[in-house]
Amino acid sequence: MTAANQAARFDCVIFDCDGVLVDSEPIVHRVLNRVLNEIGIEITLEESMKWFLGRAVRDELGNIEARLGKPLPRNFLSEWFVRRDAALIEELEAVPHVRQAIEAVKARGLPVCVASGADRIKVKLQLNHTQLVELFTDDAAREHIFSATEVEHSKPAPDVYLLAARTMGVDPSRCAVIEDSPTGATAGVAAGMTVFGYAASTNADALRAVGVTTIFTDMRELPGLIG
Repeated sequence: MTAANQAARFDCVIFDCDGVLVDSEPIVHRVLNRVLNEIGIEITLEESMKWFLGRAVRDELGNIEARLGKPLPRNFLSEWFVRRDAALIEELEAVPHVRQAIEAVKARGLPVCVASGADRIKVKLQLNHTQLVELFTDDAAREHIFSATEVEHSKPAPDVYLLAARTMGVDPSRCAVIEDSPTGATAGVAAGMTVFGYAASTNADALRAVGVTTIFTDMRELPGLIG
């Protein structure tokens, strides 16, 4: 397939946020592991990362309570948000070379947007902090950012990806999705989109197991893969 023909496959490129645009996963998982141990759940960092990779804490409250064996503190979720956001503001950086990759994709005439399984406050905080938000803002000052806040079911359900396609005015089958987690990749595949797996910090086999056929580990590769 030539580059021109490959480019014709897509009308929009949709980026996940955590782990794809921003290097937030190590920060968030470290803080979350500390919080879980503090409330009485003895769990290693590796175990909690496997549990929560690509999943929102608010969607796992029932499972956290079940593992704890008693109700969570009333302020558990609000305290989690405060500690999470404070750590992100202090430490967060963009994924290496992602700005250049997005600019190259846009230069080829492809619209881009963000579709995250996280809450909108977190997504906006991260994009503003890393100054990536401008790449997803059009000439009319509209931000093409979609989050779990706007849909009924978060990833691995396809809701947020379908919302993105509908709002951007494109058919899901004409969308390329950039994902780093099996949970998110499952959502993209379920939406009928072509998922590209960014595996710089993720097990590539886990992505392939949920239907990802193209794996890459350096954002500089992305424009060539998209076409």
